[in-house]
Order: sequence, then structure tokens, then C-alpha cells
Amino acid sequence: MKNRIIKVDQLARVEGEGAVFVKISEGKVTDVKFKIFEPPRFFEAFLRGRDYSEAPDITARICGICPVAYQMSAVTAMEDAFEIEVDGQLRELRKLLYCGEWIESHVLHIYLLHAPDFLGYEDALLLAKDQPDLVKKALRMKKIGNDLMTLIGGREIHPINVKVGGFYRVPTESELEKKLDELKWGLEGAIETAKLVNTFEFPDFEVDYEFVSLKYPHEYPLIGGRFVSSSGLDIAIREYEFHFEERHIPHSNALHSVEKGKGPYAVGPLARFNLSFDTLSETAKQVARDIGVAPVVKNPFKSIVVRAIETIHAYQEAIRIINQYEMPGQPSVEIQPQSGIGFGASEAPRGTLYHRYRVNDDGTILDAKIVPPTAQNQPTIENDLRLFVSANVDLPREKLTWKAEQAVRNYDPCISCATHFVTLEKE
Repeated sequence: MKNRIIKVDQLARVEGEGAVFVKISEGKVTDVKFKIFEPPRFFEAFLRGRDYSEAPDITARICGICPVAYQMSAVTAMEDAFEIEVDGQLRELRKLLYCGEWIESHVLHIYLLHAPDFLGYEDALLLAKDQPDLVKKALRMKKIGNDLMTLIGGREIHPINVKVGGFYRVPTESELEKKLDELKWGLEGAIETAKLVNTFEFPDFEVDYEFVSLKYPHEYPLIGGRFVSSSGLDIAIREYEFHFEERHIPHSNALHSVEKGKGPYAVGPLARFNLSFDTLSETAKQVARDIGVAPVVKNPFKSIVVRAIETIHAYQEAIRIINQYEMPGQPSVEIQPQSGIGFGASEAPRGTLYHRYRVNDDGTILDAKIVPPTAQNQPTIENDLRLFVSANVDLPREKLTWKAEQAVRNYDPCISCATHFVTLEKE
């Protein structure tokens, strides 16, 4: 079939709505659009005039799946503006809270959103009908992450215990120790998960991405660090906007991010894994080696394997933090607002999340800029669709449709993406 249109009219995104359109003419892909048509939500605009202390709770509402990412990028940006450093056990608690989010988000994506694509199911409900034990295991693994978020953040959805400078309340040693048994069970489950998803059948498809992520010398990227790329970029967070820019695209209400002078780039698990493999936990690295997965992974369909490896890391890191935890004397450091510009970034499950705020001397927010990972990946998703469909135009209608949608889902754009399905039509 030389002329086709692949489209999805209602491809839900992170708390929004979108669509995918691929046009094939005379056997060649002539148009690709990853459309986002949800009306703008204006978070950056209504942050203006609000007190700095409100930023963590306001930005958390941007996403119900990764609110901690928004909170961590917001608080570190404010602390940068006020020249405050939060370290020691308070920083470890932030990482523990973030591990909870990685666990719940990664497990949700791996088992309920992405695995059905590989196992031949239209949705997780059909998977649960045939393999109930597998889904029950996934839900238990996910709940462990949610429970961590509840204990440290105050609740699992849109946590309320995070503040600029630390927390409103910190847990006791005994409260955290009660989570260890389940975390150890979850760690074994994550190891089994990595081995399981590595047996899936993956399309023969590789792309030479420009990978971008945060990086620390001696720890896997999570909160802060420096921006690095596979082509050698190595910059401070505050230099981000000198090297990356957002562009308005007519077919999308979400801005596209590109690297200046280079174009699209990829953030997320593959970027972190390829750029910081040596700082993964020892168990995560060993499992990766055992199953034959090592940098550089260029097949986006294998992102499910890398997410499973990162889940191992998150469980093991959570166990390490709890074992070494000593309850700090104060739940937060003292904050003295001052005028300035603060820059913050952290690694959401889906990729790097950048925040920048300008505040006046009493801490009122004058300006805000937020660049979410999905916006950064949008041009790359379109490029994947173009390359994959071009290389597989001869596939049967149903299979090409299935794989084209899966190419979008590789990036874990949101939960709702798994509930809408593309159609393949003759032009």
C-alpha cells in the first residue's frame, strides 16, 4: 500500500490531549505531526505574583504521576536564588521521596502501559485476565513506591510535605525501617522484571540520538548536577538556556525544545543510562551486564528494559538511604529571601525537568520558566515515527499501526496514551 495515513485522533498526554498523524505518499513518509491540542494551562503565568513558598505545591499540580519531579526542580531553583544549600539527610530524604516516584511511575509504565504492546494485548485489563499474578505483582511493586511518597511527602498524589529548604516534617528512623521488608521484596521483583522484559521481541531499529541528561560524578542523576550530552556538552544548570531553546510549532500547543545549532535531542531513561551507567547501583549494573544490556542503547523500543534497570536502582538506593538514615535535628534549613534568579533541574521518570525563577527581595515570583521532559522529547518522537514508518512501510496495516503507536509509547508520555489507539487508513 503506497498511500496511507496513520493517525490517532485522541492520544491523551500528561494531563492533556494530543494526536499523531503520519502521511505516506508513493511509499514514502511525507508528513509527521505529533499534535498537542489541549489549551495552554498557564502555570508559568499564574506563578507570577505568588510567594516563593507556593512554588512546590503549585507546580506539583502539573502532573499527577511525577509531582515530586516538579517539586524538586522548583525547590532547588528557589534555593539557588537564595544561595541556600540543602544537604546531608535532608537531601537524602528528597532522593528517597524521588525514588518512590521513580518506582511507582516506572512499574506502572513497564507492566500496565508498555508490556501489553510486546505481549499482544490491547490493554492491561486483558493482560490481567490472562496473567493475573503478573499484574498483582506489578501493583504490589508500584504500591511500595506510592507508600514511600505518602510517608515522606504526606500523600502519594501531589505531596504536601515538601518546602523550600527541606520538609515540614521528617520521618523517624523506625517509620522508615518499617518499609525495608517490602523494599527488599520489591528489589527482587525489579530484578525479575528486568530479566522478563529483556526477553521481549524488539524491532530492529536504532537511532543515533543526541542524548541529554543531568550527571553527577559519583551518583546516578536524580536531583541537580550538570547537563551533559553524548556529543560532549557539559554545562551548569544555569547555562541551560544558552544551549537549548523552545520553539512554537503550529500543530502543537506545547513548545518543542531543541539544542541550538543541532536540533532534536532525547531525555529520559536511555539518556541517563547511556551517560551515567557507571554510577548505577551495583546490583543494577550487574543485572544489566547479566542480561547483555550495556551502553550505548540506541533502540527506543528497549527503553522498557532500561526502565526496569532503573527500577532496580531506585529500590536499592531507597534501601541504602533508609539503612544510613539519621533523623535530622530540624526538618528544614532557614530561608532568607532575596532578589535573584534561581535555576533548578531534576530527573523525572520521563527525563530532565528544568525550572527557572526570578524573584524579588521579599520572595515574590516575578517570572517563571518550566521545560518538562515531554516537550523536550516531542521533536525526537516525531523523528522516530518518520524513521520507523519509513523503514517499515511494507508491514501489514494492523502491525504497522500497532508499532507506530508503540514508538510513541516508548517515551512514556502519560498513562492515558495506552487507552487510545491509532487507526490506519487508506488515503
